[in-house]
Amino acid sequence: MKSRINGGFFSEIYKNKVLYLMFLPVALYFIIFAYVPMGGIILAFKEFNIRGGILFSPWNGIENFRFFFASGKAWQVTKNTLEYNVVFLACYTFFSILTAIMISEISNKWFKKIAQSFMFLPYFISWVVVAAFIYNFFNYDYGLVNTLIKNVGGQPIDIYAEPANWVILLPVLYVWKWVGFGSVLYLAAIMGIDQECYEAATIDGANMFQKITKITLPLLRPTIIVLVLMGVGRILRGEFDMFYNIIGNNGILMDATDIIDTLVFRSLMGTQDFGMASAAGFYQSVLCFVIILIVNGVVRKVDNENALF
Repeated sequence: MKSRINGGFFSEIYKNKVLYLMFLPVALYFIIFAYVPMGGIILAFKEFNIRGGILFSPWNGIENFRFFFASGKAWQVTKNTLEYNVVFLACYTFFSILTAIMISEISNKWFKKIAQSFMFLPYFISWVVVAAFIYNFFNYDYGLVNTLIKNVGGQPIDIYAEPANWVILLPVLYVWKWVGFGSVLYLAAIMGIDQECYEAATIDGANMFQKITKITLPLLRPTIIVLVLMGVGRILRGEFDMFYNIIGNNGILMDATDIIDTLVFRSLMGTQDFGMASAAGFYQSVLCFVIILIVNGVVRKVDNENALF
């Protein structure tokens, strides 16, 4: 038996076979649902037809990319996707850290558990349900908000006809839904901080604010950098389910809220232009890769130890 496992790679597998067996379902998941579908990227360079399928449709070079950029939508959806996701990431990070610190400072254990549970609840609510809530709250004719405004003699507002409202409302909804989940991640990091640091600070006369700024935030820095880098990696994967369920195909709001994912979906479902949709998806993936390389390079120069690679 020893002779079989003397090699480095197989010896490692044999020694940690239980861990590798636990990891196997995760590996299979990513192979089946992430790596195998990458073969479909060739559609970005083909003129797709049903008879030829993915493999045997004729090649058309970069025509799909040329059509995507000539459509006039490329810059607009890229700009919207970047702007919204930068705001989402910034607000999510800030409020998640703030919430985690506030919860960690609560001394009453029962209140802490109840507050944490209520803040985590929106994470489990589907964007379909959220869209229904928003519609019933802000519907122009019978929505709760406009009904109250009418009852006090005010002029009702039609948020579905005013794109400027969604620049504020969408980040608010995003933070409301995700801040509970994010706070759990940062709270776990805070709980891992050595309590002797806080005890020493208390003996030295530090107040709560000084403990947060001098101990908690500096020690949270590695966690913040890793989570922000992971968020940057998805910065062009712009919350399709939120935008599609809440905004839908509202032509009035489309210029202000259309992102790459919704454009790709409409191309597939409306015109069934598989080539252009694949080209847009490929363009999106390349931009994500470039952005994460740039941001990670900046982090490596500033704080080499906490860079992802």
